[in-house]
Amino acid sequence: MASCSRSLEDGGKDGVLTLLALATPSPGASQTYWYRWFPVDNTADKIMVHENRLYMAGNFNQVAANTPGGAIVNLTDGTLSAKKRMPLINGLIAASAPDGQGGWYIGGTFTKINGATRNRIARINGDGSLHDWNPDANDEVSALAVSGTTVYAGGSFTAIGGQSRNRIAALDATVNTNNATEWDPTANDAVRALAVSGTTVYAGGSFTAIGGQSRNRIAALDATVNTNNATEWDPNANNAVNALAISGSTVYAGGLFTSIGGQSRNRIAALDATVNTNNATEWDPNANNAVNALAISGSTVYAGGLFTSIGGQSRNRIAALDATVNTNNATDWDPDSNAYVRALAVSGTTVYAGGNFTSIGGEARNRAAALDASTGNALDWNPNLDNIVYTITAGNGAALVGGSFTNSNTQTRTKIASVDLSTGLLTDLNFSINGSIRDIAVSGGTMYACGSFTSFGGLTRNRLAAFNASSGAVADWDPNANSTVYGILLSGGRIYAWGNFTSIGGQSRNYLAALNLGTGLATDWDPNPSGGVPVTGVGGIAVSGNTVYVGGSFTAIGGQARNNIAALDAATGLATDWDPNASSSVRVMGVNNGTVYVTIFSSMSITIGGASRRYVAALDAATGLATGWNPSPDDYVNTLLFADGMLYAGGNFMNIAGQARNRLAAFDAATGDLAAGWDPNASGSITSLALSGGTMYVSGSFSAIGGVSMKNIAAIYRGSGLVVYP
Repeated sequence: MASCSRSLEDGGKDGVLTLLALATPSPGASQTYWYRWFPVDNTADKIMVHENRLYMAGNFNQVAANTPGGAIVNLTDGTLSAKKRMPLINGLIAASAPDGQGGWYIGGTFTKINGATRNRIARINGDGSLHDWNPDANDEVSALAVSGTTVYAGGSFTAIGGQSRNRIAALDATVNTNNATEWDPTANDAVRALAVSGTTVYAGGSFTAIGGQSRNRIAALDATVNTNNATEWDPNANNAVNALAISGSTVYAGGLFTSIGGQSRNRIAALDATVNTNNATEWDPNANNAVNALAISGSTVYAGGLFTSIGGQSRNRIAALDATVNTNNATDWDPDSNAYVRALAVSGTTVYAGGNFTSIGGEARNRAAALDASTGNALDWNPNLDNIVYTITAGNGAALVGGSFTNSNTQTRTKIASVDLSTGLLTDLNFSINGSIRDIAVSGGTMYACGSFTSFGGLTRNRLAAFNASSGAVADWDPNANSTVYGILLSGGRIYAWGNFTSIGGQSRNYLAALNLGTGLATDWDPNPSGGVPVTGVGGIAVSGNTVYVGGSFTAIGGQARNNIAALDAATGLATDWDPNASSSVRVMGVNNGTVYVTIFSSMSITIGGASRRYVAALDAATGLATGWNPSPDDYVNTLLFADGMLYAGGNFMNIAGQARNRLAAFDAATGDLAAGWDPNASGSITSLALSGGTMYVSGSFSAIGGVSMKNIAAIYRGSGLVVYP
């Protein structure tokens, strides 16, 4: 458990936590922006906000954005777009198409977007916000095509746009609901590919009947006729058609077939749109495995799939084919993907590819890449995704990437990372650190870090370091502790440090010390506790006025016998008469309005302040006696935070104050009563809380909060406990 103790009365001096008195905005009010960044390979044990940046610290080495199903990224480098922010989606995106206004239509398996119901099809505005358009499909939407104000959808659904429509439909883009037109081809099995040319809609999939006719896996449908609208065009594929593309009067098809258009054609073919049967042209690239994606640029047909041979050449899963040459038509373009390609898009001289690969174009690229259309080499564009990409739609300065991935933009960040809350983007702050970070604190523009490290930013720093909070430049400050420092607290021009050390700041100091902020040298303050402050996972201090409250696992401190908790004179380090006499290890969490709050590290009830308490207690700062506040949670409390007259608690508990509350709860600070409606419902433990205006940032080891998929770090409205969406 991370050390996280702060003075809660200090008014914000020296970087300590402030008792806030701010109005709490309702959902939808203007907020700092959070792009759901989180450490990939471990948790952030400590988070804090400083000058509109969210800082994370822990034992991680990589940070990524939690963007399940889809991400909007820049066309230049593949980083997340600060201007076009992808909303939170609860399922995969299988298909996408431009809406003609800088936004996108999307289809897939999702049912919620930013908490609003959107069943499997939706429209995303150019700024990333959710449009009101809501056709409401009852099963997967796998293909989309747009013609003017009509959106054609294909998939596995049997109802969409307020009407019964079997696997294919036309939707009015100008009507938000009940928007299925009268057009109703009724396919008897899944539609996986769509393309539009003039008044003809081409469909591919696994169906054997569509538009009122027997049509095996590929068909042409008259967009002007509502029913029985299959034209005479009938290529008759003997297996699934997964991809379609049109150039002039030629329809290119890719899939699993070995016969189409009256000819033997292995998985890729060109079909004459003017001839109804026996319409395969002489063009025959002959792929040795599935073709799942097609894109056309001029006289070049780009193909992606599972093949390792196509166009008469060895080509691993992606190739460029000359549309003017019938056989042996693979060009020299050879990006050589190490796993299958599922999506292709062309924009100018760039070919965008998506799939399940981790290497393509001669570079490491995870599931998405931009390739030079001349050389096949990978460009700098690198969204760096953790699972399959099914669709890419590029244009207007950004690309929408959709699939079954959860994370995007994974970047190396060792132990410490920060997010700019005005843009929602990860900053460049990055260090080489050879051990764990346990706590961070800030004063002015300088941030302090402690832990078990002996090297920080390429410099020798034993367990304590200071750096510029913006640039990351490591300061000369070097207290040189001889063992782990578990926690730090800034107050009164000092930095208090506690841990397992016996030497720090150039002096012998057992477990607890006060250091000069300028020099890093130990002050004369030397309470000399008898035991570690903390031993692993126990301990903490808080400052109120001239008193330093200390919790840990000691039996003597400040020259007096004190069991696990004491109050020390901030000037002399001597123990005051205050003596709650805890029967087990405790951690002081903070002081508010004359009350000292502690958490208890025992699964059994202990005696503290003359009363029996379990996991958490409140003590009178004058007498040391336990107050009447006794929420008695059923598991550990890891962090406490005061704001706007409320006390927020996070931990491992699932029940507190006699009510079900999963790991997060709020209390009225004056009365101690549990806040009735505040229930974020985290799926895993909470280790740290931080505030920025009306937003509360939460870190821990959860996978969901408020019923929304959020991994390890989330932003919620402080007033309501609801998730903050983009």
